[in-house]
Amino acid sequence: GDAAFAGQGVVYETMGMSELPDYTTKGTVHIVANNQIGFTTDPRYSRSSPYCTDVGRVVNAPIFHVNADDPEAVMLIANIAAEWRATWHRDVVIDLVGYRKFGHNEIDEPMFTQPIMYSIIKKHPNVLEIYSNKLIKEGVATKEEVEGVVDKYDRICEEAFKKAAEETQIFNKHWLDSPWSGFFEGKDPLKVADTGVHEETLTHIGRRFAQGPPNAPDFKIHRAMERILKARNEMVDNRQIDWAMAEAFAFGSLLKEGVHVRLSGQDVERGTFSHRHHVLHHQTRDKSTYKPLANLYPDQAPYSVCNSSLSEYGVLGFELGYSMTNPNALVLWEGQFGDFANTAQCIIDQFIASGQSKWVRQSGLVMLLPHGMEGMGPEHSSARPERFLQMCSDDPDVMPPQDAEFAVHQLSDINMIVANCSTPGNYYHILKRQIALPFRKPLIVMTPKSLLRHPECRSSFDEVTPGTEFQRMILDKGTASANPASISKVLFCTGKVYYDLIKERRERGLEDKIAIHTIEQISPFPFDIMKNVADQYCNAKLCWVQEEHKNM
Repeated sequence: GDAAFAGQGVVYETMGMSELPDYTTKGTVHIVANNQIGFTTDPRYSRSSPYCTDVGRVVNAPIFHVNADDPEAVMLIANIAAEWRATWHRDVVIDLVGYRKFGHNEIDEPMFTQPIMYSIIKKHPNVLEIYSNKLIKEGVATKEEVEGVVDKYDRICEEAFKKAAEETQIFNKHWLDSPWSGFFEGKDPLKVADTGVHEETLTHIGRRFAQGPPNAPDFKIHRAMERILKARNEMVDNRQIDWAMAEAFAFGSLLKEGVHVRLSGQDVERGTFSHRHHVLHHQTRDKSTYKPLANLYPDQAPYSVCNSSLSEYGVLGFELGYSMTNPNALVLWEGQFGDFANTAQCIIDQFIASGQSKWVRQSGLVMLLPHGMEGMGPEHSSARPERFLQMCSDDPDVMPPQDAEFAVHQLSDINMIVANCSTPGNYYHILKRQIALPFRKPLIVMTPKSLLRHPECRSSFDEVTPGTEFQRMILDKGTASANPASISKVLFCTGKVYYDLIKERRERGLEDKIAIHTIEQISPFPFDIMKNVADQYCNAKLCWVQEEHKNM
């Protein structure tokens, strides 16, 4: 619409992506249904520019203003726009200037606010009448032929309406786009594929991740980057995994299996906290870069890691669309800080949280949101996990029936998954699980900041080899777990605060008196594991611990 095209900031964000190498569609035809009004607001109060389409000028897109009452002119412009896009691979805008017959909807009363405009519209013949009279007058068609076409279309609509009433069930597969064909067929709907990989694969990915381009001795790497690469090699030697290595193992093993991985967001190539470094830059030669994960195997799938424009709403919407196009790709969007998701809330509320129930669309999109109360000012501490949990369809007051497939049943029924992993190994598994599932669900991960380099936040290769899997809860395996019935207090937590708690417990000498368990998958909630823990620690006081404020 004209008011939305001029007023919504996401239009500018989307236009700004049109020429970006990792976001371009090679040209988009923007069609504006210009009703010359925004609900009840006149154009002079809804925009500062002469035309509603002036935002298109920021990318030098040709803008065609065409009278919607002239179908032949509209077709001419549509063909020119399509030809422009096909020839030059650039954006083009069509301003379809028309009007609303009945106001904002069929029962609205526009005469309240635009009496002069709508007194004219009431007398104005509609486009079918105008064009029919033109064709009859020119001798192109007879009155009977025009009426025959109208009657035929009315019958098509009436038959479709009656047929719709006969449908009693909706099948998701009937609504999914063509690349999804065959995705659901022939699969066990409750079988999750193994997410572990062999140690040889881990070692190969780790070694490649820890070096610059092979056979390129003149590729000059930053001195600090050389230390980082050396530390990665040492981790492989010690069979240890930190957060960045866990992510590289997940991406690399998926790429080896032929799964396209796309990581997008602000500064994701290096990482906000300088931990990722998926793109190495030649220090003396401009535009000379090397992506280790894109060069693991000769026959691997493509790896796309893309620094985005400083946009959240537009870019998250782009990645959501990308994820819905192909279920066999791992698509991730990372916020520079977790609270940057604030300005993409429309996408989260309207399309991610309600994607399957409202739009009959599945998506395996992953949102990585750095979260933790380490400072960085009041703005950049919390990713607001409580907001995402409020939007989850998990019912906290109902204990679901437990069976052998309880965990996967929960995942199948939930609208989106919310997690806060406390170990690199578990982060690896939850990323791999997105592709291993026989269906697709959005995943929201509260990712760490200080844990990226925390000396205790390490996993062993043994935690990601075949036979291992994502742990919805990580239970205390220390002294306190030897005799659960004798423990007086059990602490449950999630994420970074776990390391603060075990440090304090160790310093106070309470390791045999207090058990600490982490909840890794917050929604859907691991009711079954929690019940077992409560039964085992039958004499303990159960406490929830969080570093966030009480109302979060």
